[in-house]
Amino acid sequence: MYKVILSIIIVAYLLFTGCNTLVKNNYEHIESEEHIQSEGAEYESLEPLSYTIYTDNIELFVEFSPLIVGEVTTFVTHFTKLKNFKPVTHGQLALSIEGNIEQTVNVEKPSSPGIFILSLEPEQAGIYQLVFKISSDDFSDKIIIENVNVFQDEETAMLNYPDEHIHEGITYLKEQAWKTDFANLEVKRQPFFDIIRTSGEILPAQGDEVVITAKTNGIVLFIKNTIFAGRFINKGDNLFTISGSNLIEENLAIKYKQSRANFEKCSKDYDRAKELIKNKLISEKEFLEIKVNYENSKAAFENIAQNYDNGGNRVNAPINGYIKKVYVAEGQYVKIGQIIASIAQNQRLVIKAEVSQNYFPKLPAIFSANFRTPYNNKTYSLEDLNGKLISYGKNTDNTSFYTPVYFEIDNEKNLIPGSFIEVFLKSNLIPDAITVPYTAIMEKQGTYFVYIQISGETFEKREVQLGASDGINVQVLSGIQENERVVTKGAYRIKIASLAGTLPDQGHVH
Repeated sequence: MYKVILSIIIVAYLLFTGCNTLVKNNYEHIESEEHIQSEGAEYESLEPLSYTIYTDNIELFVEFSPLIVGEVTTFVTHFTKLKNFKPVTHGQLALSIEGNIEQTVNVEKPSSPGIFILSLEPEQAGIYQLVFKISSDDFSDKIIIENVNVFQDEETAMLNYPDEHIHEGITYLKEQAWKTDFANLEVKRQPFFDIIRTSGEILPAQGDEVVITAKTNGIVLFIKNTIFAGRFINKGDNLFTISGSNLIEENLAIKYKQSRANFEKCSKDYDRAKELIKNKLISEKEFLEIKVNYENSKAAFENIAQNYDNGGNRVNAPINGYIKKVYVAEGQYVKIGQIIASIAQNQRLVIKAEVSQNYFPKLPAIFSANFRTPYNNKTYSLEDLNGKLISYGKNTDNTSFYTPVYFEIDNEKNLIPGSFIEVFLKSNLIPDAITVPYTAIMEKQGTYFVYIQISGETFEKREVQLGASDGINVQVLSGIQENERVVTKGAYRIKIASLAGTLPDQGHVH
């Protein structure tokens, strides 16, 4: 019995001491792990450095952790082609750090469209410059980032880490922008003009439109069943026949036969008179009378026969152009001089702008204009259409309180004569204005704002005060500064991103 009790005491002792040892070892392991984590926590919590740099060809947006001797740093570089703001999809990239020593790493292609990933382990502390050299079939470019610090250790990095790189704003990732219609533009001061905004109309230019009228009375017959407005026709094409064969009075067929008979009789009389006058068998006076009758009968017959066919008068197209309007219907009776159709070449057009009397003193300063059409909401400039100022009114009448201003343009954009348009008249020069494209402006309840790209993937909503607009660009009186980059396409998507409020600041994975 004693032995059994002694054995139980020994086992209990061993179990007790063993548990204490196990608990102690576990505690020391946990304490050590927390210590290791706490040592690196401060360094890991540092925000990555980021730079956004533009050249004539590309935008570079690069993110990387602070450079520390002996630590591998990963560079995530985003390259965007500025001609269309789409990613660079092929090419080679070399990254060098140049200073006390020089190190270079390369990649032969992007890891995904627009994104090149490189890793570099700095060997010596100091102040360096980062040099990115990218080349593809389309272009080659070199981008330098100056004064980049390589720290000796993590503690030095913590003490000297800059905080001015941190940007707060709306996050809109490159991967999102590349998939949409996006663009931005650097704001520059440039000449602008005082704008008079008014309404107007597109008219055919003089000589560009021809009206076809009936040359005889009769019934209109269509040659083809495709005589409709908008159809292109060539000069000389037969469009209509005006027939009078079924009319009791003013029958063209009878007139044609009578005219031809009279012409044939006068022609024979004239041939005989030429022989008689040689032999002086008739007087000079009689010969001249016969000759006059012959010439009159000839002119009358040729006038009828010129476009006569199958008992009617042929109506041919006098010019190349488009049928603007047909004024008659098949089988309709028309009289001489009545309008049948109109044809427009649409090569030159006239812009007629109606200007209020309030702006009458500014009329002499007007030299050009932009205009916007209602059917495609597109704005055109006179310069793009080889346009010029023709004239402006010098007074008004009792029926209108507006003064017309006329411009002539080429119709190179399939503009429609007769359309009512919005007109932006350009007058006095503003030599040093800040302007942005019309597409950059957003509006909410009468307040206007734009989105400024403050870094590669960070944007800021900025309220602006607007001045004049020429339909293409808008003068900005306050709210943005020169050299800032304003979003000109895709602003609405950035607005949606700001409302979502769920996008990560720097958490996208490449």
